[in-house]
Amino acid sequence: MFDSLPQIFAIVGAGLVTGLLFAFSNFVMRALADLPMEQGMRAMQLINERIINPVFVILFLGTPLACVLLVWQSIREIEQGGAMLTLAGAVLYLLGPFAITMTKNVPLNNQLAATDTSNADPVWIDYQRSWQFWNHVRTVAGTLAILFVSLGLVV
Repeated sequence: MFDSLPQIFAIVGAGLVTGLLFAFSNFVMRALADLPMEQGMRAMQLINERIINPVFVILFLGTPLACVLLVWQSIREIEQGGAMLTLAGAVLYLLGPFAITMTKNVPLNNQLAATDTSNADPVWIDYQRSWQFWNHVRTVAGTLAILFVSLGLVV
């Protein structure tokens, strides 16, 4: 029998993380862009500092761990109903919200952290464009991952 506990954890974790990403795509980055550049940039620097907290870290690292378990479990039980959907969703989450964050958004955040707000113009404008593009991609990937893993429970 396909154990649903990792799926439930992955759905809840991915839902919370993807909801956070959605908020940034939908309104947070626009609000920061409406501020004077130095203030918007400093606010994002502070957000990037404050987001590293126990609750976020547990969700951010625990969800991909659950997805790795789901990949292994889905492959082992590939003939069972929902296994392919669960596999697709887990892989999509690993490649989307997790991998894009680590390879695209975190390096941009590190670059922003190392920049003095008095030099905001070129860095902040480029940061917003690149960061938002990758955030939109990981938001869509996370949303689809939640959908597929959820459907894997009911198919």
